[in-house]
Amino acid sequence: MINRRNLISLGSAALSTGLVGAPAAAWSKAFVGHEPRALALHNLHTGEHISVTYFQGGKYLHTALSKVNHFLRDFRTGQVHQIQPGLLDVLHQLSAKLETGQPFQVISGYRSPKTNARLARSGSGVAHHSLHMQGKAIDIRAPGIELSDLRDAAKGLGRGGVGYYPGSDFVHVDIGPVRHWELEAHADHGEG
Repeated sequence: MINRRNLISLGSAALSTGLVGAPAAAWSKAFVGHEPRALALHNLHTGEHISVTYFQGGKYLHTALSKVNHFLRDFRTGQVHQIQPGLLDVLHQLSAKLETGQPFQVISGYRSPKTNARLARSGSGVAHHSLHMQGKAIDIRAPGIELSDLRDAAKGLGRGGVGYYPGSDFVHVDIGPVRHWELEAHADHGEG
């Protein structure tokens, strides 16, 4: 729980550890803690599953991050891109908040510029400068969790963007500016 005293304490800790002006990953570590962080994901397009501890002993694990990068590749082109660890942290926090042991179902992770441009041209609500192309966004479902509850839990984290696509049955989560939106009608490819 963050109150004024805790906020001042966090600010002092940030100053003493040099986190002021540090990259987002450093802030992520400061606010999430040093406990191990793990994710379980199921890619609906490739049929692949992954369960990985990607943060342990106070640091992100390079081998695990490489596995996640490959898992969340652009399934249309096979192109692999670095997925930002902050996005994984948001998913980890979301999973804990939902108290589900089920893997997130992935509709879209990384998208190459070529794939994104093609989807954007289709006029289906895909942003021309999508954060998917930077490894900062993911479209997901959570088995056994109502889509609106997934959206509300993601919004409740207060981190990044949350897009609600009930017509395509997924929630978009990203680590861009805090914002939210809803798009009822969506194209058949089911990606935000």
